[in-house]
Amino acid sequence: MVPTAKAATISNVTFVRPAKFYFSGYSNIPHITYFLIFMCFVYIVTVVGNVFLMSVIYLVRTLHTPKYMIVFNLALADLCGSSASIPKVVDALLFDRSDIVYEDCLSYMFFIYFFAEVQSWTLVIMAYDRFIAICFPLRYHSIVTKPAIAAMLLLVWVVLLSITASMVGLLDRHSFCGSLVIQNFICGMGLILGLACGDTSLVSNIAFVSFVLNLCLPPILIILTYVCIAIALSRVASRKERLKAAKTCTSHLILVTVYFIPLLYINIAYWDDLDRDAKIISMILPDIIPPLLNPILYSLKTEEVLNSFKKLCNNMLSNTTMSKKVFTAMLTKWKVLK
Repeated sequence: MVPTAKAATISNVTFVRPAKFYFSGYSNIPHITYFLIFMCFVYIVTVVGNVFLMSVIYLVRTLHTPKYMIVFNLALADLCGSSASIPKVVDALLFDRSDIVYEDCLSYMFFIYFFAEVQSWTLVIMAYDRFIAICFPLRYHSIVTKPAIAAMLLLVWVVLLSITASMVGLLDRHSFCGSLVIQNFICGMGLILGLACGDTSLVSNIAFVSFVLNLCLPPILIILTYVCIAIALSRVASRKERLKAAKTCTSHLILVTVYFIPLLYINIAYWDDLDRDAKIISMILPDIIPPLLNPILYSLKTEEVLNSFKKLCNNMLSNTTMSKKVFTAMLTKWKVLK
């Protein structure tokens, strides 16, 4: 197989771009059938769960609060991130595709990075919400308002969109005149940069800033937030009140743990001589497990959402019953008139 390349000229500068990249991470994966079944199951549950959660939040007016605006944003980012990553991996494994078109690779990279970063900072905003609720309960409704949360979420989307687009756009301005084989199964920034020719320091610096900003800073801020929460709870006299307040943080803490620990493992994996298949699985986990758990933690384990769903179902049943009665009455009246 001989990789083909294409050249583009912009402002008298010639860029050599490959038609495709070639993956080396898809070959000889043991028990691939079970892995494919697992991925398909996870994706179906993720889509159904997150769509269900967003629908309940949208339809039930009592959930139109700042807290559930954040939950809705996380569910949306989870759904989009999973849809950008899982179908592509399943398609490659199912049909044994070891190549990817150059433009598709950059698009895949953009969406994976962007939605992962949105998820990361949404978890920070959730921690901020819990921090204000527990440390400043009397001022919570005056600080955590709908306009304030909407502004924070919008800022996250705009800033991260700009950073990710700049990073991928600058990468697109490099030539690829050497090997086109990616030593993995995803289009990672570091992997593609390693194949680029010329000076890649600018893109490398932006990528490093993005890494620090989106993967190092968020967990630090979340840890600091929970240190403040722990201090505040230690000053509460009643043990029952401490447990009640701490219980409101459990769903968020589980999501933070499940999201950031696999990312930490991925970075350690590249520095240690770990099993290749373990690396592959660890790189997929941050894309599939948090989006799977989010609707479960904020639906089945949240009494407010469960009660809202029950209320929604009762209203639908009541409307259906009323429609049947109206239809029956109209049918009876029509028969009498006839």
